[in-house]
Amino acid sequence: MGWAQGHITQLVAGKTVAVEPITESTELKVGDAVLCRVSGKEYLHLIKAITGQRYQIGNNRGGVNGWTGVNNIFGRCIKVEK
Repeated sequence: MGWAQGHITQLVAGKTVAVEPITESTELKVGDAVLCRVSGKEYLHLIKAITGQRYQIGNNRGGVNGWTGVNNIFGRCIKVEK
C-alpha cells in the first residue's frame, strides 16, 4: 500500500478529501492535478496528454510517469492549502 491509499479508499466511497472523487460525469482535461495510479505506483500529478480514454501522467518538472486509464484516476485536486 502506498501513501495515498487512505485517500483513494475515501474517494472511492464518494468522500471529498482535498480532492474530489472522479465520477462518470467528471470531465478531465490536460493540466488537471489528479490522484492516480500508474504502473502500480500512486501519484498526485498532472494530466499531460489525453488520447481517447488514456491519460498521460507527469510532474510539473517535465517528467512523465506513463499512461493510465480513467479507472486508475481516483480524484482531482480542488483545493491547495499552504
